Amino acid sequence: MRNKCIIMQKINSWETERDRNYMIKVGIIGATGYAGGELVRILQLHKNAEIKWYGSRSNKGQPYAGIYQNFFKIVAADCMDENMETLAAEVDVIFTATPQGFCSHALNETILQQAKIIDLSADFRLKDVNIYEKWYELTHPCPQYLEEAVYGLCELNREQIKGARLLANPGCYPTCSILSLYPLAKEGLIDMNTVIIDAKSGTSGAGRSAKTDNLFCEVNENIKAYKVAGHRHTPEIEEQLSIASGEPVVLNFTPHLVPMNRGILITAYASLKREVSYKEVKAVYDSYYEKEAFVRVLEKDVFPQTRWVEGSNFVDVNFKIDPRTKRIIVMGAMDNLVKGAAGQAVQNMNLMFGLPETEGLQMLPVFP
Repeated sequence: MRNKCIIMQKINSWETERDRNYMIKVGIIGATGYAGGELVRILQLHKNAEIKWYGSRSNKGQPYAGIYQNFFKIVAADCMDENMETLAAEVDVIFTATPQGFCSHALNETILQQAKIIDLSADFRLKDVNIYEKWYELTHPCPQYLEEAVYGLCELNREQIKGARLLANPGCYPTCSILSLYPLAKEGLIDMNTVIIDAKSGTSGAGRSAKTDNLFCEVNENIKAYKVAGHRHTPEIEEQLSIASGEPVVLNFTPHLVPMNRGILITAYASLKREVSYKEVKAVYDSYYEKEAFVRVLEKDVFPQTRWVEGSNFVDVNFKIDPRTKRIIVMGAMDNLVKGAAGQAVQNMNLMFGLPETEGLQMLPVFP
């Protein structure tokens, strides 16, 4: 049995070098949703993590493997409640895979002094509380933590993530959109006022709760746009691209629902500020991503497909310059439940605890 060491003094004093045999005690609230289930799947094979708490208000007392039969004879625990204060005293990190409003209502200083929080909702992603309340139609109960919360896009904010005690895990659409466009925005190669993002997602992005729009007969043999000119991930993408480009960004973002379980494909369009060659743009992308474990810049004229990233933490990106329109077309593909949610959350946890960033995330894409 592996030695289980205490790795922190519970008051935000984290060491850089640690015994590799220690185990992070993990609690998951919202463990029976799709993102929560994916967290469980990934953490089962994590060398330095042990799940102590499978939180689910609606399934309290039920065997976790009875809800997700894929964990039969793998997870023997029952579901527990969602009391964050009790949980914080027992674990090192809490993942909240919950709807908007849960984490922000439950969070307090006592909790933050005892455990690190990785929130998979949007409660702490946006720095402007007015924008959050407008787009999510909720009153934010603890805006005092918005400034402290670190936006957990690892490839952009790695150093800040390492010292965070409150981590805002990015949304799925924003992760794919931002990573696909970031090098162009950061290097000032595109006119940010011309950005248009067309996005497509599988049905798991809408969560596990029953909705008529997600029934098989509604989704099968169909594709549709939804939340046109009003999807709540829009301000998150705008905020991060504004930071990257150094100017206010307002863009069009249109999501579509496609009849598949997993995956996101984004196609973004923008006007180039000047004439550029393929080699020049490829060099820019390589300079940002060639050392990144989970961002793959594809070869020329090989464009991202969701089937090549399914079940993995990879994001595939590429671009095509259209000299006729003086625009660039950027594409990105990823698994919305892995890099778009649970995988990214584990990647953030690894950074926060000084572990190799890839630990627990080495799973290869599944095909077919």
